[in-house]
Amino acid sequence: MIEILLGTLLGIILGTISGIIPGVHANTLAGILLSLQLALIAVLGPVALACTLFAALITHTFVDAVPSTFLGIPDADTSLAVLPAHALCLEGNGEEAVRIAALGSACAMIIAVPLSILCFLLLPALQPYFDWWIGILLIATVGYMVVTSEAPGWGLVIFFVSGILGLFALRYAFLGWHTLAGGSAILMPLLTGLFGISVLLTASRGIVPAQQFQGIRMDDRTLVKSSLLGTIAGVAVGWLPGLSTASANGVLASVIGYEKDRRAYILATNAANTANAFIGLAALFALSRMRNGVMAALSELTLPPMSELMVAGVLAACAAYGITIWFSRSAYLIGNIDSFALNRAVIFFVVILCIVLTGPFGLVVLVLATALGLVPHFINLPRVYCMGAIMVPVILYSFGIAWV
Repeated sequence: MIEILLGTLLGIILGTISGIIPGVHANTLAGILLSLQLALIAVLGPVALACTLFAALITHTFVDAVPSTFLGIPDADTSLAVLPAHALCLEGNGEEAVRIAALGSACAMIIAVPLSILCFLLLPALQPYFDWWIGILLIATVGYMVVTSEAPGWGLVIFFVSGILGLFALRYAFLGWHTLAGGSAILMPLLTGLFGISVLLTASRGIVPAQQFQGIRMDDRTLVKSSLLGTIAGVAVGWLPGLSTASANGVLASVIGYEKDRRAYILATNAANTANAFIGLAALFALSRMRNGVMAALSELTLPPMSELMVAGVLAACAAYGITIWFSRSAYLIGNIDSFALNRAVIFFVVILCIVLTGPFGLVVLVLATALGLVPHFINLPRVYCMGAIMVPVILYSFGIAWV
């Protein structure tokens, strides 16, 4: 138990650090820890190190709502959620947006842990049937999004062009520097360009309004519905191969809509993000499939029982909720700041971070993604169609079409 508590505490600290830095994913942290594996095992032991990795992942899913909301820079797993969250911040409701995100993650923890155990026990025998239906499900989702669009032609074009960009970035990810985060690091410039920098470049100038918290303005029915939808979406994409929380964001956008009900969408997507982390652990133990960089790092270790890692994850989630709420109270710090100067400073930081993590190739992807991310703004379409960057590769993967 001492090893579990020690690893959980260290994971909470590291997950908070990775979560608060804009553009950094928990996979980056996992890559660094794995490179120090021998030294850390000698000091901590394998159980504590495994708990550190998983607790850091869970903590990150809570805390990453802070830079997404206040600075407008997305995490790879919550790329679409940054749009309504940052919009609320620009209306003076940044603290509310972060609290809603934290509440969604907390609700997901309560629902996803028992669901993960059920999936672990019941679903492995049905896995071949699930694998085949992934592409069909995503194609149906995309079709619904396009048909209900105000400009179906433009929506389809943006979806396919972003899909081509996603295929290009992932196919040639080996050209980037990825010593710190593995090949998945290329998602950082890809999604940051599509959903982060492109938004900051077109943001209105002026002074960021003073931030005020007047409570969470959601009724109980919406809260429960959004929590369930988000958690189920997160569990589904976490169990099925090739999918990610970014895929869940696209599905949820077609069900809830980030422009129609921003608060419900923020809660649902953050619930999906945290649920994805818990179900990913169950998939690792049940199917030996690695859903993200943290699971890949865990697969390199001598793992303790799944129950011990679940305990570490639940403890980390409880602590991370309090940490995120504490960070949300710092919203007043960005009030009355010149938004033009703030946006440019954030863009400069992200470009430097992109170069450090992915090198010149990542910078090329960032520029291309930013250019494409500007198109929906100019033709007045939602940026959800840019999710083709993730969904097209997943669809091809599900049908066994080799592209990497």
